Amino acid sequence: MKKLLLGATALTLCAGFSTAAYAEFTLNILHINDFHSRFGPITGTDSNCSAEDDAAGECFGGIARLKTAIDAKRAELEGENVVLVDAGDQFQGSLFYTQYRSEIIAEFANDLGIEVMAVGNHEFDDGPEELAKLLDAVNFPIISGNTNVENEPLLAGRVPGTLVLEIGGEQIGFVSALAEDTDETSSPGDNVEFEDTITSLTTQAEALTSAGVNKIIALTHIGYAQDLQVAANVPNVDIVVGGHSHTLLSNTDENAAGPYPTMVNGPAGNEVPVVTAGAYAKYLGDLTVTWDDDGNVISAEGAPIIMDASVTPDEGYVARLAELQEPINALMEEVIGTATDAIEGSREVCRVVECSMGNLVADAILDRVADQGNVIAIQNGGGLRASIDAGEITMGEVLTVLPFSNTLATVEISGADVIEALENGVSDIENGAGRFPQVAGLKYSYTLANPAGERISDVMVPGEGDQWVPIDEDATYIVVTNNYMRGGGDGYGTFAEGDNAYDFGPPLEQVVADYIAELGGEYTPYTDGRITVIE
Repeated sequence: MKKLLLGATALTLCAGFSTAAYAEFTLNILHINDFHSRFGPITGTDSNCSAEDDAAGECFGGIARLKTAIDAKRAELEGENVVLVDAGDQFQGSLFYTQYRSEIIAEFANDLGIEVMAVGNHEFDDGPEELAKLLDAVNFPIISGNTNVENEPLLAGRVPGTLVLEIGGEQIGFVSALAEDTDETSSPGDNVEFEDTITSLTTQAEALTSAGVNKIIALTHIGYAQDLQVAANVPNVDIVVGGHSHTLLSNTDENAAGPYPTMVNGPAGNEVPVVTAGAYAKYLGDLTVTWDDDGNVISAEGAPIIMDASVTPDEGYVARLAELQEPINALMEEVIGTATDAIEGSREVCRVVECSMGNLVADAILDRVADQGNVIAIQNGGGLRASIDAGEITMGEVLTVLPFSNTLATVEISGADVIEALENGVSDIENGAGRFPQVAGLKYSYTLANPAGERISDVMVPGEGDQWVPIDEDATYIVVTNNYMRGGGDGYGTFAEGDNAYDFGPPLEQVVADYIAELGGEYTPYTDGRITVIE
């Protein structure tokens, strides 16, 4: 397979490509997204799966099952045109990443035979440095057309805007875009900029088309809602393969957000298939697309393949993971307490309403600094990455919930700024944004029907005894949060501009572990109405 990397402006390199297609062309697209370093199997609630439960057939995913499924599809499609793509967010989400960072990502991605990957927002979680290490280690291109890295010395010239692969004698073009708020949701640094998605993709696709490429796939990390907008508004894009929102599409699963593929009326009156495959390698996306002689999509069909117990894990991968697991086994297995019921930490809940995991973390960080005075706690729902099942709670599970190595942080802001921060937190619920505020020492209501910036009401703080009183907009409050949010992450600019900031408290996972221990080692999950949704 030949490949040609194209920068956002240096597209004349492919000017010699032929515009002619001599027959119908079919491409089998295998795709993953939002893997988040979940190398081991997961439960149905996306928490870590025990060996016993996995042996009982109750678990999903894991890199070893994914390897088996990919190899099986390639064998089934031998002699046909196949490409394996990744829509981003390999980084962050398990102790494997905590221990090995990009090294383990590159090892398995190379072996799986990924042929192109989009940059995900979490690829910037450890700054440009770790993404640069990944680029050094992988043997395939990583692209992002709306991510301007030219002022970042570690990345300049290394993240192409587009890619052309020669598959089956045809030129297949790839364009890409990353969520524009990545500077808020991750840590790209001051030298990386994110350009308008639609404008950037339009420019990329037009350039490829002008160069003779008439089969173009948008490999994106912007979320399903925006993928639909891309399909509807960007000319020359034939297919959208997305990630970021962890959306499952299916024609059989009643919990799916839409059909697989979701067909969207494109700007030229054509139908554009949109696909995405959940998250954590619980599914392998499997889409078959056929173009006619003129480069028009005439059919698109497929289904995500679930990585359940029917998929036998690859033995070589199982053995390799066992080796990699050894240094972190002791930490993983440390029991810090028990949960009397499952602690809900799913993104579908914690990014929309009060959730029990949000209450646990917010209560824990508030308890840690409660003696400092007028304190409230705000934790971003996107910082909670898993649920915890009932029974023993291990340190490994807590680290899976809180994988970002964030520390306890405090800052002083006014009551008016607290309200502004909450408005930011509920400003992008429609897209499942991770900024949603889980709270403690605070109550609030929001009205989704109102426009962003006008949704928050009834903000209350503790008064005398058991009374709750309206927040005083002129008073000063200490907000306890995590260092990422305190620095302005997830759009919390009010925290970055506050007074007497301190970012160097203990790690959040330790705070939560200590809090559970303080409660006697037994934790009962709960919600208590601290967040009210007004319909």
